[in-house]
Amino acid sequence: MTVDIPVSGDTPNGAPSPLGESHPPEAPREPGFQVLPSDLPQFSPLVTYVIIGLTVLVYIAQLGSPYLFGYDLPAALGMKVNELIAQGELWRLLTPLLLHGSLLHIGFNMYALNVIGPGLERSFGHRRFLLLYLLAGFAGNVVSMTFTDAPSLGASTAIFGLFGAQGVFIYQNRILFGERAQAALGQIVRLAVINLLIGLSPGIDNWGHVGGLAGGVAFTWLAGPLLGWQGIAPSYRLADRRDPNAVWLAAVGIGLLFAMLAGAVVMWRGV
Repeated sequence: MTVDIPVSGDTPNGAPSPLGESHPPEAPREPGFQVLPSDLPQFSPLVTYVIIGLTVLVYIAQLGSPYLFGYDLPAALGMKVNELIAQGELWRLLTPLLLHGSLLHIGFNMYALNVIGPGLERSFGHRRFLLLYLLAGFAGNVVSMTFTDAPSLGASTAIFGLFGAQGVFIYQNRILFGERAQAALGQIVRLAVINLLIGLSPGIDNWGHVGGLAGGVAFTWLAGPLLGWQGIAPSYRLADRRDPNAVWLAAVGIGLLFAMLAGAVVMWRGV
């Protein structure tokens, strides 16, 4: 579930914007601004659809695998298993994102991704959205490895990261969103809390959810879009003031932080 708030459009000279704010007669062009993907013609949330398609294909392989091999080969090769990660199978900190345990499991996660993903991808852009998804999933699996020995699989680590990212994105741009920001933030917090409470049920890796949420929040706080108006009256467009270099620095820094945590857990616990 997500909250749709318009974040782009042309604003006539001195007229209120769709976000409920007014703007000066002329907004100077600033070379540091990046045009938002949502302002580009025929934008399509390609990364979201590719992730959904790839995840569904892997699940089909999971369904067919028992008939060919007698067991779920993709899950055996890719799910989070602490002992195997400690033995060097580091891909298991990412591949669980493509694996699911039931039709209900993949259905819920892909539905959530299809609802929340396109809006975030339009605001973040393809590459930054992909970084967000992978970092949140990676962070979730590292935290899961840190606090639970149970094997796990599923995209919900990354999905929780998207929840966190949307909350931070709205908060950091709350002036543009106006009065809608408070209601949207309240809804996101309620949804996150409800889902974390549901995650307390047996068999659900709630530590992975917490880690994914933390990864999404951290990345968006440091690298998410910071919106501002660009252009000269009467035409305005929302653009991103975030330095592109900060995005890559944040991605590398957060990735290294969680990688070091994983290494420390392996050394300390002898996982």
